[in-house]
Amino acid sequence: MTPADITHEIQGIFETVFRRKDIVVRPDLTAADVPGWDSFRYVSLIMDIEEHFSIKFSDEDIDALKSVGDLIDAIARRIEKV
Repeated sequence: MTPADITHEIQGIFETVFRRKDIVVRPDLTAADVPGWDSFRYVSLIMDIEEHFSIKFSDEDIDALKSVGDLIDAIARRIEKV
C-alpha cells in the first residue's frame, strides 16, 4: 500500500472523527491545523485507524506522531508487519 493509498483511506476516518468534510489530509497536517483536535478526538482517530487497517500502534509509535505524515509512515510500517 502506497502513502497515497493510505492518505486516501484515512481521509474518510478524519472526516468521521472530526465530523467535518472540509479537512484535507496531507502529510504536513498537524493537530494545530484542525479545529476541535483534542485528546479525545486523537484517541478516537488512532483507534479507528487501528481498526480500519487491522493494526496496533506501540506507545513509541504514538509518541513519535507529530504530523499526519508521521501517521502515514507509522501505518505503512505496521501494515508491512501484518
